[in-house]
Amino acid sequence: MANSNLTNAKRAKNDEFYTQYADIQKEIEAYLDYNPNVFRGKVVYCNCDDPYESNFFRYFVLNFNKLGLKQLITTSYKPSPVANTQLGLFGTDKTIKKAKGRPKVTANKFIINEVRDINGDGEFNLEDIAQQLKSNKHNEWTPLEGDGDFRSDECINLLKQSDIVVTNPPFSLFREYVKQLFDYNKKFLIIGNINCITYKEIFQKIKKNEIWLGNGMGRWISGFIVPKTYDLYGTEARIDENGNRIVATNSCLWLTNLDHGRRHQPLPLMTLDDNLKYSKHKEIKGKKSYYKYDNYDAIEVPFTDGIPSDYEGVMGVPISFLDKYNPDQFEIIGCSYDYGRPDGWDKNINMSGTINGVVIYKRILIKHKKK
Repeated sequence: MANSNLTNAKRAKNDEFYTQYADIQKEIEAYLDYNPNVFRGKVVYCNCDDPYESNFFRYFVLNFNKLGLKQLITTSYKPSPVANTQLGLFGTDKTIKKAKGRPKVTANKFIINEVRDINGDGEFNLEDIAQQLKSNKHNEWTPLEGDGDFRSDECINLLKQSDIVVTNPPFSLFREYVKQLFDYNKKFLIIGNINCITYKEIFQKIKKNEIWLGNGMGRWISGFIVPKTYDLYGTEARIDENGNRIVATNSCLWLTNLDHGRRHQPLPLMTLDDNLKYSKHKEIKGKKSYYKYDNYDAIEVPFTDGIPSDYEGVMGVPISFLDKYNPDQFEIIGCSYDYGRPDGWDKNINMSGTINGVVIYKRILIKHKKK
């Protein structure tokens, strides 16, 4: 049910799903392991993040010096269920007029240029950032003029100033969001629904090696923090020790154009003959050969670990292959969707030996790269 709730939220354009700190830390460490200087001297922009609530803001501000950031920019969107409601830490922004009842909801902009132990307690934490923001020393905290939409002129101007964008963007606007990142030639690390890799705009960039999956998909993201109004469904939905309502999901992934080491790890494979003899999958083991498609010269490989190491032709593999895709090892030829089919791929293609007219699952078409 948790996955269907995320899908329903997308349809309703309810995108208030907050990423957990541990998931952000785990993902970014993979890029630091590959290149410790990936963020050094860079301006990081989190343009879909309420600074009062966002763990992206929390992670980057607490690791500002460790990462060697030049600047951190975060902007929130109005209306937000949490904007200007958690002022206990940051105090009252002098630029926001006091009003009776709940504080006025505004879209906010935080620009962090420096972080240090300002209260002299011997450690750096969010209290230090709060004091720096209140005094406006080397940092900036102001409301935005508009609603904080990433497509607004003031947010685009901030985007132009940035080097790397890191956030969990609204799934309902995912295509438009990614297009903007490419329009302004930005590096990025973002979260998307797993189905985004089947979007025409995204798949074509994956094929061209302009986008790739992050360090992990599915269970790599342990769950999202959801608003109090959100119903918790499923056996893995929970309330954590801090009172956060968590919806677990295996339907999301990290998408990026930042390099990481896992992307260059060769996929260990058996030969075609050894797969037919020893594969753990009954769909492969004991068969005389791999199925070939009726009207296209390629074999059907139903599992990524069943890719034969010595087959030189085209192979149809599950879309989950992209989680193991090594561009040094494989070449993506196309896919079984309307917009990615190579020449000769019929819409109603099916495997030999199946009942006529049965259509297989979505497939990525690949070949081994010639050495």
